[in-house]
Amino acid sequence: MIAHLLKPEFDELVEKKDWITLKESLQDVPPVDIAELIEGIDSKIGVVIFRLLKKQTAAEVFSHLTSSKELEFLELLSKQQLAEVMSNLEPDDLLSIVEELPGPLTQKVLASLNQDDQMEVKKMLGYPPESVGRLMTSRYVKVKSEWTVERAMRHIRKFGFSAETVNVIYVVDENEKLIDDLRLNQLILADPQSRIADITDNTFVALNAFDDQEHAVEVLSKYDRVAMPVVDSGGVLIGIVTIDDVIDIAREEATEDFHKGAAVAPLKTTYRETPVLSLFTKRISWLLILVFVNLLSSGVIEHFEEVLASAIALAFFIPLLIDSGGNTGAQSATIMVRAIAVGDVKLSHWAKVAVKEILVGMSLGLAMGLASGVLGFFRGSWEIGLIVGLSMVCIVLVANLIGAILPFILTRFKIDPAVASSPLITTIADVTGLIIYFSIAALILPSF
Repeated sequence: MIAHLLKPEFDELVEKKDWITLKESLQDVPPVDIAELIEGIDSKIGVVIFRLLKKQTAAEVFSHLTSSKELEFLELLSKQQLAEVMSNLEPDDLLSIVEELPGPLTQKVLASLNQDDQMEVKKMLGYPPESVGRLMTSRYVKVKSEWTVERAMRHIRKFGFSAETVNVIYVVDENEKLIDDLRLNQLILADPQSRIADITDNTFVALNAFDDQEHAVEVLSKYDRVAMPVVDSGGVLIGIVTIDDVIDIAREEATEDFHKGAAVAPLKTTYRETPVLSLFTKRISWLLILVFVNLLSSGVIEHFEEVLASAIALAFFIPLLIDSGGNTGAQSATIMVRAIAVGDVKLSHWAKVAVKEILVGMSLGLAMGLASGVLGFFRGSWEIGLIVGLSMVCIVLVANLIGAILPFILTRFKIDPAVASSPLITTIADVTGLIIYFSIAALILPSF
């Protein structure tokens, strides 16, 4: 929003090349908004503006740039400028940049780091992709349990400026094993001569470096924390995960689920950065699969060709019935996928879910069956009305049950249940709906 308001003035100063005024005008602008302003201009000019910023601000701006713009900047920055930017980035931000770079640029970035930062990045690269170890930072404040509160406060004042957060202080023993985590206000309000051990209760929640990043999202949300300690298998404190990184992961996971729910392979970059060919390849595979699956619908119609020929009015209600089944199944699948994702239901709850969804499906089916049966009566005859009404009840019931249970099946086989959303469920519901419709018609029509 701020970037939008500043853009006219920003563009004017860039056009005039009034770098002094531009530098002054950007001093109080948040880094994320500066990044947005830089995104819309030529990278060569962007690098000039980049050099006007303070080192820490420049690093924050860089972390908010899109991957394509980061790549252009890395190619244009001098070795010294690159070193300044990289040294001021948080380790997790630095890792996310390194992971996406081509080989030569990766070496260039690593070469610009000091030895400690190089070791930190390489250590994080040793953890599995999408693990908490790839997300954590080593920039936190820890204190010893035998220290006094006064000494701990001196330590925080000395080293807190380089930490990603000082809202939470971590207590470790002589072996660096995590004992507790304390809110800063607990230390401020404590007697300066008290020992840290006297104000701890030795209860804390921690993540393991090999935990999945989605687990970190769940834990921080559950315990309402701004940061969470990360320990190794021996309980030694090795890093922390902060809420800002977790929000990014949550947003990425939500975006991925939206894509999968629409039968689109998740995009690795933003939509603006994704080329046409990549968008085509991300979408065509599922669409082709669904085309072949939909051939089953054609096969069902062909199999019941004589039934359809005996009462052509049946054809009028095919779209109504199969669309109703697809919509019902998609609704129940969406609800269940989300319930599984947030931990509201577990795999062991499948039987209870099935019973509940049978009742829900029956209620929906009866309501929709009554309405569609009346339509069938007026558009055809009482036989057509009966066929359409009964078919609607059965189709909605079955589609609702399929939509609710399929996510459990996919989860059981380690497949992301998000793929059970609209396109897949709709296709399955189409086939089963046609089978149900024509089977009921074959039983009721006098000639059959």
